[in-house]
Amino acid sequence: MIRPTKKLHYWDSCVFLAFLKNEKDKINDCISVLKAAENGQVIIVTSALTFIEVVKLEKGQPKLPKESEEKIRDFFRHEWIYIYDVDRKVGELARELMWQYQALKPKDATRLATAIKARVDVLDTFDDGLLKLSGEIGDPPLIIRKPFFEVQLDLF
Repeated sequence: MIRPTKKLHYWDSCVFLAFLKNEKDKINDCISVLKAAENGQVIIVTSALTFIEVVKLEKGQPKLPKESEEKIRDFFRHEWIYIYDVDRKVGELARELMWQYQALKPKDATRLATAIKARVDVLDTFDDGLLKLSGEIGDPPLIIRKPFFEVQLDLF
């Protein structure tokens, strides 16, 4: 596989939800990465599992309003979002990670395994449990942080 020149950012479902829900304390972090993706500098990678998790914009909603469903579906159709399938290799690595890190939840192990298999540059999340694992998992070690894209300014 030829390594793309664009940075690969894995987005946890909580990052998608923070953006789609316009969470005041998180939206600007998300927008920096989204602008970079729109400008062709970043590809956002996520697991097919994210489709299952990003089904409601508000907790406790018994029924998904049609406008929310369309907003979510349209957002995931952007050309700069790549959906990575959960296959046998991802599943086996996720299982290994769960054996190695006892507190790891199955969905988080699947996220980590997907990010490792996709060879992303960084995993973006707001999940404190995952943030603690930055630099501990993967070879090379996976960088796990809150969403951020640093814009480089031209000198002249």
